[in-house]
Amino acid sequence: MLLSIKNGSLTNKNIKMNRRDLIRMGIASTALGIIDAKSFAKTAFNPNLKKGEISPTIISTWNHGLQANKTAWEIIEKDGFSIDAVESGVKVTESDINNRSVGIGGYPDKDGHVTLDACIMDHESNCGSVAFLEGIAHPISVARAVMEKTPHVMLVGKGAKKFALAHHFKKISTPIPIVKKEWKEWKKKNKGALKQPRVNNENHDTIGLLALDKHGNISGSCTTSGWAYKMHGRVGDSPIIGAGLFVDNEIGGACATGVGESIIRIAGSHTVVECMRHGYTPQQACEEAISRIIKKQKNIEGIQCCFIAIDKNGNVGSHSILNGFNYALKNNHFEGLVASSHSL
Repeated sequence: MLLSIKNGSLTNKNIKMNRRDLIRMGIASTALGIIDAKSFAKTAFNPNLKKGEISPTIISTWNHGLQANKTAWEIIEKDGFSIDAVESGVKVTESDINNRSVGIGGYPDKDGHVTLDACIMDHESNCGSVAFLEGIAHPISVARAVMEKTPHVMLVGKGAKKFALAHHFKKISTPIPIVKKEWKEWKKKNKGALKQPRVNNENHDTIGLLALDKHGNISGSCTTSGWAYKMHGRVGDSPIIGAGLFVDNEIGGACATGVGESIIRIAGSHTVVECMRHGYTPQQACEEAISRIIKKQKNIEGIQCCFIAIDKNGNVGSHSILNGFNYALKNNHFEGLVASSHSL
């Protein structure tokens, strides 16, 4: 199910939908039924969450977040912890050989190397990150090991791989054959020229996932293979705490996806959380961050950046520069894809 929300946030305390609601609204019960904002608002916005009540929620970027959310939710509904949920969820995407922007199936850089970036952050502001990591199956788990087993926040390149191997993380061979074939075709056709990536619901990057557990704690994760055919050595926003991901358990959390260079410029995810600290809703905070990115760009044409956010009550929000971004949402009342609002 794909919901289209253009003005206003989607909140856990307001969501209560079922098949009967959809039929009454005339929406087909397909996996991608589109509900317009007005119809959804009339049906779903009936506040019923008591003050102080926790409504466990998982939100993640893009359609690959649906399966990630399912896995994460299995942990949450058994009274598990958000940090375990966010790691387990994105590991599903990292293992997907059909995903071209995350993990084992990701596209390589222009030199043919698949380099992986990831970060993770828990409710106590502990965080770990890896960047420019090659040949390791689950960079998100390596990032968590950096958080829990070292005094550092980030390890990169050969140092990150050495650490991963020392802790017995599974090795992988990349690029996989079909991706290597596509890279060779790209190289021949484009002569190695770097081009701006297309970021939309068909060709996207990154999975970012935020979870609020039954204990009232928020954690987040973010993992990617980065910009397809990027310069060797390039690192985007995804492994950078404050850019691709930020969590403050007093307030909420945020994740980013899209053109990392633009997101880094405004410390995007941190900006979203800080806006929430100053009274913005998750939706308003995402909109403000996108507005700042647009203001900082001399040429915004073709640049897509997107944010998702969650607060301590399980209210969520999302906004992007361009149309085409969607996010996966799971809570006790709803499971599906939501079409994000956008500025341009």
